[in-house]
Amino acid sequence: MGQALQVKSCDFQAARNNRAHRTVAISMERLVVRRGQDFTLVLRFSSPVPGGLRQVRKTTLVAQTGQRPSKADGSLVRFPISRLGSLSGWQATVQAQDALSWTLVVTPPANAAIGHYTLLLQDSGQGQGAQHPLGTFTLLFNPWCRDDGVFLANEAQRQEYVLNQEGTIYWGLQDAPQQQPWDFGQLEEDLVHISLALLEMSLLWLQDATCAQRSSPLHVCRLANAMINSKTHRAILEGRWTGQYSDGTPPFKWPGSAPILRQWLAAQGQPVRYGQCWVFAAVLCSVLRSLGIPTRVVSGFAWAQDTAGNLQVDEYFDESGALIPGHTEATIWPFHAWNECWMARGDLPPGYGGWQALDPTPQVGGSGPRCCGPAPVRAIKEGRVDLLYDVATFFAATNARATAWTRRENGDLERAFCAFKYVGNNLSTKGVGTERCEDVTRDYKHPEGSAKEAAVLRKACPELEQLSGRSACDGGGGNSTPPLAQEEKEPLFFARLQARSPLPLGQDAQVAVAVANRAGQEKCLQLVLGAQPLQYDGKPLAQFWKEEFQFSLPGGHEQVLSTTLPYAEYGPALTSGLLLQLTALLREAAVPGPARLACQEIHLSAPELTLQVPGRVVQFHQAEAEMRLSNPLPEALVGCIVSVSGRGLVYKERRYRPGPIPAGGTLHLRIPFTPTQEGSRRLTVRLESRLLQPLTAHTTMEVTTA
Repeated sequence: MGQALQVKSCDFQAARNNRAHRTVAISMERLVVRRGQDFTLVLRFSSPVPGGLRQVRKTTLVAQTGQRPSKADGSLVRFPISRLGSLSGWQATVQAQDALSWTLVVTPPANAAIGHYTLLLQDSGQGQGAQHPLGTFTLLFNPWCRDDGVFLANEAQRQEYVLNQEGTIYWGLQDAPQQQPWDFGQLEEDLVHISLALLEMSLLWLQDATCAQRSSPLHVCRLANAMINSKTHRAILEGRWTGQYSDGTPPFKWPGSAPILRQWLAAQGQPVRYGQCWVFAAVLCSVLRSLGIPTRVVSGFAWAQDTAGNLQVDEYFDESGALIPGHTEATIWPFHAWNECWMARGDLPPGYGGWQALDPTPQVGGSGPRCCGPAPVRAIKEGRVDLLYDVATFFAATNARATAWTRRENGDLERAFCAFKYVGNNLSTKGVGTERCEDVTRDYKHPEGSAKEAAVLRKACPELEQLSGRSACDGGGGNSTPPLAQEEKEPLFFARLQARSPLPLGQDAQVAVAVANRAGQEKCLQLVLGAQPLQYDGKPLAQFWKEEFQFSLPGGHEQVLSTTLPYAEYGPALTSGLLLQLTALLREAAVPGPARLACQEIHLSAPELTLQVPGRVVQFHQAEAEMRLSNPLPEALVGCIVSVSGRGLVYKERRYRPGPIPAGGTLHLRIPFTPTQEGSRRLTVRLESRLLQPLTAHTTMEVTTA
């Protein structure tokens, strides 16, 4: 036996390697590298190493990860220091050598399992037990490596979907989309640790999942997705869709993912309260980006949720025109947010790699334990509902149609004439390198009413019926849901409802209904107008306002009826959001027959919070931003709290408590800050009060060196 190696130290050269691997923002001290790309380390010995290259050839490196490293599943690998590489795919070569040090270049394979690794040096001349721990490092996916399954060719997209920590999520209504700034924070070191810990917990729960599955972005996405919502073991978030959040944090108060993930870890896996769709999607985006998978948040307006693959969603109204909640699982959400992640799909026929839809919001159905996706976006557009995973769910969500029914006092149902409500509109995501919105609707579906759309629907309907075992393109029959008739032509008399949307909060709503009589004789008509708050998941609260009209209308005439919905009526009813649903139910008086129904969703726009910053901002020089808010309400805003945050601009989060803002008054607040990092930086301001949901404003500035 030769002389044993006396390892004095191992320098992982974290700052240099991390810079090359684009992980320097995660850590300057701990080695964080990406698979398929080499990194350098320097071994130093206590005494000269005899034998030169002969000794090197006798030496092996050991890389191991997971709680129970095993050669069988790839979580423990041994590879020689040789230019020939090894069967494991791991490689190590000597870059420089002298009697007291070796400089080694190590290359993990592009399909290695991600995770925290321990690296050891094994001296073959001293037997299998002579191992010297060298240290630990973290291995992530590599979208810059062509051989990695998450390779993304466009550098601007890699910067946006992997490295950009500040995003924008769109919500509201399709005619009044709103921007919600979100701090993903995926490059903060503890978030990378939490994301990997999440996978470990998921592996323990899914007993059929081995450590090797962490080599597959497909399985990692499914594992992470299954850990997001509260229907799974040690989930991150618990969802709540109503306005009562006193035992947790309201979803709209979260500024970013980091507070949620840190609270979850501190609570040892107890779900954090509370999330809604954009919070679920934003947290999953942070987790996947931190692991190196290109990911973005996508929002859609008029989204069919919990359809179980059915292309018809039935909505039920009473004789006052009020939408009846809880009648069916399937509902039309005013908006919904989900994720897209980028990866190859070797498990599917060629052509289905690229963007994959993934939905972490709890829902009925989905393949696997509360896991929906990843479904190839191209397959959704083509109606390939037979492909994995959950293409049918996304296809129905973006292609279903809503049908209206009225319920008589005796419980009988009859179909009401109402223009079809199309879903899956204005699918949007933050643009690459800009705050502007990018429309991705064309990636999911063909234009409404086009021949291509009709062909896809004709193809998908029979396959959906085969998958579900029932009719997928109508209500399915039965006493509670009559079969869907053909869409009727415009009736002889009907109503069109019109009100301003978005409507500035605090203003009275002017409501107009145009009633037309296309028949040849006069009609005696009954019109009922109603309003009720609409939760963001499409479920209504109680109707709080109603007006009735009785009138006669000669044949061939049209009449406009106008009324006012005052703020004093709708303001106190807004307990769960800023959405109202107006309905107009029109019947021929004393004559049996189906009703004519018109609906309109109104977004109540909160007052604008403005933020101004200087034209030139210099690193380490104090600057000042100015926030302004005018109170449009007929009452004072009290209990206001202003929060200011900005990575590289403000240390932690800063809070101000201004006094009451009187009715019609204006708040001016000067905010000093000193930037510590150069480059593009975002400053975000949030204002909370008892009468308003949180208001946000943000601006991006370029910080220059002096």
